[in-house]
Amino acid sequence: MGTSSGAGKTTVVMALCRILREMGYSVAPFKAQNMSLNSGVGMGGEMAYAQVLQARACGKVPDVRMNPVLLKPEMDRTHVVINGRYAGTYDGKDYMLMDKESIFKMVLEDFRYLLSNNDIIIVEGAGSPAEINLKNDIANIRLAREIGSKNILVADIDRGGAFASIAGTVELLGRDIFSGYIFNKFRGNEELLEEGIRFLHERYGLNHYGTIPYMDIGLPQEDSLWSWQGKGGKILVSIVRLPHISNSTDFHIFYRIRGVGINFANSPEDLERSDIVIIPGSKLTVNDLLYLRREGFEDKINNLWRDGVPIIGICGGYQMLGRYIIDNFESRLGKVVGMNILDSKTEFTDEKIVSLVEGRFINGPFKGEGASGYEIHFGRSRSDHPLIAITRENGKDVLRYDGEYGKNAFGTYMHDIFLNKGFTEKIINSIADSKGLERIRVDYSLESDIENIAREIGKHLKVDLILDP
Repeated sequence: MGTSSGAGKTTVVMALCRILREMGYSVAPFKAQNMSLNSGVGMGGEMAYAQVLQARACGKVPDVRMNPVLLKPEMDRTHVVINGRYAGTYDGKDYMLMDKESIFKMVLEDFRYLLSNNDIIIVEGAGSPAEINLKNDIANIRLAREIGSKNILVADIDRGGAFASIAGTVELLGRDIFSGYIFNKFRGNEELLEEGIRFLHERYGLNHYGTIPYMDIGLPQEDSLWSWQGKGGKILVSIVRLPHISNSTDFHIFYRIRGVGINFANSPEDLERSDIVIIPGSKLTVNDLLYLRREGFEDKINNLWRDGVPIIGICGGYQMLGRYIIDNFESRLGKVVGMNILDSKTEFTDEKIVSLVEGRFINGPFKGEGASGYEIHFGRSRSDHPLIAITRENGKDVLRYDGEYGKNAFGTYMHDIFLNKGFTEKIINSIADSKGLERIRVDYSLESDIENIAREIGKHLKVDLILDP
């Protein structure tokens, strides 16, 4: 558990997953309830992207039972996913009135299933467990007491007040709950912490399980914790910062490619020097399309497109680039004209597509490259010039088509598309060639980042003490 949101518990869990796996344990992650617009796909449907990464760290196939409840904010409403399936969209009050006892029973069933198939389950809490205004919280203390877990606090020491946050959490919740704590994001001389460590042990009996230094983890963060800071580079990729942006995990790879800069556009003027423009996924596609139109983004993007700047749309961004969207489900605004950069036409339904997909690019300079990722969307789009032939879906052989390839633009429903190295290299190097720059090699992989982070964090944790019952 964390003393606050953003303390780093997601990363610590991921690192422990890999550390314990390499020690020979069968281990799995579990987060009863996550609130995030960054979602992925596992066995059974949709789940938080964070638990997808944690599952990978365990060497396990992601499973929705690792994240039974996913909450995706939509303005003043919440899109609820239960055990991988869309369960409806509620305002805050209505969600609080849902049958939490039935949900908690399901959460326990999922936990016990994972426990019966693994040696160790590493459970991640949500936010801070000491939010005393949140009664009957299914992700923190109630769950901990029910399953008899060993509970460790993670404190972000970089933001200040870490000792007070630990002491305050223990005072509010009781001395019997926590066995110890981990300091995260530390800069400085660890000897300066010794007096405070002694105090926490003498007063509360808390063990100090380690101090993790401040580090650039490089992995995608929860959407609420994105810093939205760009980086410089000879080739500039601009991401349009939509009001209801989702799956911001799609473009974190550009942080890790040398020579490629990333820019988050808050205004049309921010797109001025772009070499590539990406319109990302959206939780409220039509609302965000109208925002782009109202704020002048649409005109600017069309001008850049006509001037030869490639325009890429992912999921909701792909839908916006087409001729029109018929939406009688999400915004209920009916037929809305799109940006007319692509020829696709989209209609929303109440049936959500959640799929792991594999295939091959069939158009563009990347034709023939392999493509794999995942899809999460309500809309159905039609195009005469598809981008990808999907040949595997949720582990089964299929043949269907995704996206559209057009003049100087393309769109797709496939999330994680830029993790396909050959595809991304060809996009980046088409720009490098046109600018007379040295070609760029994409050598990033999630697996290597997970391994490196776990190895570094492992140097600073007292793993034997953590495992001591």
